[in-house]
Amino acid sequence: MAIPAETFFIKPDNETTLQQQIQRLVVEAILSGRCLPGEKMPSTRKLAKHLGIARITVTIAYTELVSNEYLESRGRSGYFVAQTAPSRPTFDLPDQADRSQVDWSRTIGQRFSEHITLVRPENWRDYKYPFIYGQFDPRLFDHHNWRNCALKAVGRKDFDTLATDYYERDDPMLVEFILRQILPRRGINAKPEEILITMGAQHALWITAQILLTQRRTAVMENPCYPGLRQILAQTRCNTVSVDVDGSGLPPEDLPEALDVVFTTPSHHCPTNATMPFDRRKRLLERAARDGFIIVEDDYEFEISFLKSPSPALKSIDPTGSVIYIGSFSKSMFPGLRLGYIVASEPFIREARALRSLVLRHPPGLIQRTAAYFLSLGHYDAQITRMGRTYRKRRSTMEYSMKEHGLFQSEQDTFGGSSFWMRAPDGVDSSELAMRLRKHGVLIEPGRAFFASHQEQPGFYRLAYSSIAAARIPGGISLLAQELGKAG
Repeated sequence: MAIPAETFFIKPDNETTLQQQIQRLVVEAILSGRCLPGEKMPSTRKLAKHLGIARITVTIAYTELVSNEYLESRGRSGYFVAQTAPSRPTFDLPDQADRSQVDWSRTIGQRFSEHITLVRPENWRDYKYPFIYGQFDPRLFDHHNWRNCALKAVGRKDFDTLATDYYERDDPMLVEFILRQILPRRGINAKPEEILITMGAQHALWITAQILLTQRRTAVMENPCYPGLRQILAQTRCNTVSVDVDGSGLPPEDLPEALDVVFTTPSHHCPTNATMPFDRRKRLLERAARDGFIIVEDDYEFEISFLKSPSPALKSIDPTGSVIYIGSFSKSMFPGLRLGYIVASEPFIREARALRSLVLRHPPGLIQRTAAYFLSLGHYDAQITRMGRTYRKRRSTMEYSMKEHGLFQSEQDTFGGSSFWMRAPDGVDSSELAMRLRKHGVLIEPGRAFFASHQEQPGFYRLAYSSIAAARIPGGISLLAQELGKAG
């Protein structure tokens, strides 16, 4: 029996090629049982005419399906569903319309969904003025060379490395590049045994907190701070102390007497962008050496220091090994990469490696090797230079527009980065402001999620320029100023 061409329909899809869409349609039809083994497929001519596409596209798709044993070619007779085509198992299952008899309100032991988080619309790209932080701007990424590196990583030379389970180990090529090229830029010397690859900085923070903290230990975090860190520390059930930052970051003299771990972002405070001066860093290290606590340094965005040269990392001037250093490629490459690293003394890394292996073994070998090629072949440095040039222009445009409309910038002197920390006039709730701005296509990030839960700080908000073109910035700032004027 011949399968009619009208069985297949292509929906608009910008993420896959027409050839891939045809393959997907045929595979789904075979796996669902709509197309049975031995049935004849529509001819390439008929299907192409029905779909309104080139015949060669259908021919290539059919050829690929033959190679994967979904179809078979019978010379002049055409293409047929293969007798050996994969199929889904079938089960005689009872009615599953309503099986919700578990009282999950009592069954769940710990809750993680009730924390205040930064909420971004899934369709944020559809907004005309997306002043949101940490998102991917495809115009700045070197997709061509990343693709080439990915192809190189899956080549025959590297395939055995990718296909083998690393267990608790990491890609030696990536580790070598970080040790020889990335860490020296921060003044850090390390050995391979002192580094662990993670699934981004948040994963690194989680591992660190799990190892260092218990219910009897005390952790200090900056206020305001990265919301994900506050949630991680809450999950450990340790005692937490929030210490307010000033224009120079975390003040060492304000730390409590009894503490075990300090989490800080000295080079680029999150979210105010303040940079901790050298003398304050020394005092913090002296206090750690005297009182015996550990410092966890989250060195995010250090690569994007286009206004001034970045200051040395806290770990680079640490004489006692008290600092655990966390880095990430999420901001400098793209957030979906989820690739970061921890640098610390060997005993700590040994425990971190063992904990990571219990949860996910290791980050995917393909991602590690692709990133290693991208970094080692010079594409990474070229991208950083390109991003710095673009961000400098966007930042200048934002500063001019904010000054023109009288917007108040709360942050102190900064080295670059990709955002401004802002403060609205008294009486303005930035969460309400953000919702009103969405109606005009403007996205901002309210600041409440960055502060300790017992504090009410409704007037702060963050404006980022990593995802918005310079030409659109003035229009977005103008709309923001108008809404602030109405609220005031």
